[in-house]
Amino acid sequence: MPHSEKKNNLTIKYLLGVGVVLFLGYHSVYFKKLDEVKNVANKKFDAAAYAQKFFTSTLTPQLANASGIQELIQLLTISKDQAFEKYAHATAVGSIKYFLVKGTGTITAINEDEVNLQVGNQSLTLATEFIYGNAIRDATGLFDITTFTNTTDINNVSAELNKIVKNKVIPPFRAKAKVGDNVVFTGVMELNSARLNLDNIEVIPVSIQ
Repeated sequence: MPHSEKKNNLTIKYLLGVGVVLFLGYHSVYFKKLDEVKNVANKKFDAAAYAQKFFTSTLTPQLANASGIQELIQLLTISKDQAFEKYAHATAVGSIKYFLVKGTGTITAINEDEVNLQVGNQSLTLATEFIYGNAIRDATGLFDITTFTNTTDINNVSAELNKIVKNKVIPPFRAKAKVGDNVVFTGVMELNSARLNLDNIEVIPVSIQ
């Protein structure tokens, strides 16, 4: 093969090789505007907005399906396992579970941090100051943690739900409540299946009149 022809073949192969590299490189790299990248990086999960939507669209419609607290307590005393299996919910594995309950009771005492009720033969406490934990978030069993990418956002939803109850649900009730008043409430309660104690039941009200 003449030297010039051989050189031409090498040149063609080289150019083809460069072309393949450029083609693959072009199709494997893409560019975004810097503003778009910054917007994605700066976009944060809005726990307050998520909590408000969950409270309004998910939790509130479920209040009608809450268990009667007297009937639930009776079932807990007869068959604890059945009661927990049928009515309790939680997003975490363990003995702490949450119930959505409703009832009618008479105010027997109004304290700084709580209101005491007599519901039939059962005395219980409505929490009005220290609203914390995951009971409001988990009691319906409809909060889906698989849609979240980190536990911080999940915990922030709980905190924001607690704020809604503390700042919007409880103040109007506290402002008018008097000993001897009859109240209708729907709320959530936390129970430990491993160390069940029905003597000191506390309910966080979600709706109360």
